[in-house]
Amino acid sequence: MIDPKTGIAGQRLYGVTGWKNAGKTGLVERLVADITGRGYSVSTIKHAHHNVDIDEKGRDTYRHREAGAREVVLASANRWALMHELRGVSEPALAEIVTKLAPVDLVIVEGYKRESHPKIEAYRHAGGRARGLLAHELPTIRAIASDTPLDDVSLPVFDLDDTAAISDFVLAECGLA
Repeated sequence: MIDPKTGIAGQRLYGVTGWKNAGKTGLVERLVADITGRGYSVSTIKHAHHNVDIDEKGRDTYRHREAGAREVVLASANRWALMHELRGVSEPALAEIVTKLAPVDLVIVEGYKRESHPKIEAYRHAGGRARGLLAHELPTIRAIASDTPLDDVSLPVFDLDDTAAISDFVLAECGLA
């Protein structure tokens, strides 16, 4: 497993994973707000299992990509974005994606449940009953954030809405507390 204190390429990494509609994105959003509010710099990586396009058909950058550009940068006074077209090449591993980020105190990764970085599982009873806890099958899960009490786990269990306690745990795991 990837050490949460050393991470990948010098970046500390901690994941949030779980089944669909378990509250992953909301938890990531709250963690980013809480941890940056404590003075730490945070970046995020979101893995999608479906075809995603962040560009709109007809826009100049879309037209550049459609013409065959491998990479397109969109830059403005407020932000810049790099779009890299795979053009038939395999999806890059998480470790490769991490190397593309500027240095920060912590990278929070949403998804990538089968990768070897440490994670907290977001769990909602309504959505997870049929599938069960990922923590029972993935040794990289170090804690669970749940909307219901859980008796069948030996890991720390946090209330899904207790962002401060979850942040404390993640920061301690990463050596930032």
